[in-house]
Amino acid sequence: MPPAASAERRVYKIASIPADGIGPEVISAGITVLQTLSKALGTFDLAIEHFDWSSATYLKTGKYIPDGGHEKLKQFDAILFGAVGAPNVPDHISLWGLRLAICQPFQQYANVRPTRVLRGTQSPLRNCKTGDLDWVIVRENSEGEYAGQGGRSHAGQPWEVATELAIFTRHAVERLLRFAFETARSRPRKLLTFVTKSNAQRNGMVLWDEVCEIVAREFPDVKLDKMLVDAMTVRMVLKPESLDTIVATNLHADILSDLAAALAGSIGIAPTSNLDPTRKNPSMFEPIHGSAFDIAGKGIANPVATFWTAAEMLAWLGEKDAAAALMECVERVCERGITTPDLGGTATTVAVTDAVCQEIEREFSRKK
Repeated sequence: MPPAASAERRVYKIASIPADGIGPEVISAGITVLQTLSKALGTFDLAIEHFDWSSATYLKTGKYIPDGGHEKLKQFDAILFGAVGAPNVPDHISLWGLRLAICQPFQQYANVRPTRVLRGTQSPLRNCKTGDLDWVIVRENSEGEYAGQGGRSHAGQPWEVATELAIFTRHAVERLLRFAFETARSRPRKLLTFVTKSNAQRNGMVLWDEVCEIVAREFPDVKLDKMLVDAMTVRMVLKPESLDTIVATNLHADILSDLAAALAGSIGIAPTSNLDPTRKNPSMFEPIHGSAFDIAGKGIANPVATFWTAAEMLAWLGEKDAAAALMECVERVCERGITTPDLGGTATTVAVTDAVCQEIEREFSRKK
């Protein structure tokens, strides 16, 4: 739980887990910007502790998270996470060994992925202007297709069998859908698009549909529409302005949010919040882009996704004005054309970070 607001300068304890690939580069950039913002505002401090939990740690010790690691994390107000995944560790081991090993035990069941075309950037959609694409994707983050249920038998035989079970419980579906409706209600358009595939998946997805109809009765002020996931990809591309808040299952929203980031200009700008809405456990904040080993160490990773992620973390902690100020500074830098190659620019990670820090300092020096 974040500390209660008081007249004193607030201190938030942040666990930093840079992990793999470009994770250390962008998390370092994010912390630099956060510390600059904290100093400029003078209203809160960040007590940051770094955790060397990574694929290198796994290869050395056999574990991503050491014994007692979860209890240690519970002492923090939030977790700032980089990315996990390495060429010399199978992806299903790295993902389940670190990221999902935090999300699921901490019941971070609401994965929230805002997406919009930032000022100074350009969507690959020909007629999409700033403001036309402004979405929040709410992803179920505790079960569904990523429940981890299933198995393999008769290994190596021609009749080898592998099963992967998608688990949908009324409890988890209901709490996530209620969160999605509340999110839609908080936005000006009060529009929620519900994504399903119940025409083909007639058990779990039909429960998903039925629970949505029940929860919708509690939110008569929210306009609800329904899309099959395949048709949703078409609508996102052809009519981005027709969407606002989107809710989907673990797998469907995972895929749709990557498409959303690309349509907004680059996966290098998109943030993620893994939230425990009850606030019993710390929530975890991470950029969408993954470990991107192909550009690791080259100094060209886009730090904007981490800056936006940091802003989402601040808003969750109660520092909404600071979050808004940070994003305003990020967009001003983008407008000046200081962007990394994925956005068509030539700037380095450090150059973008320095520019955002300078913009923060200019912004708050004007206000003093």
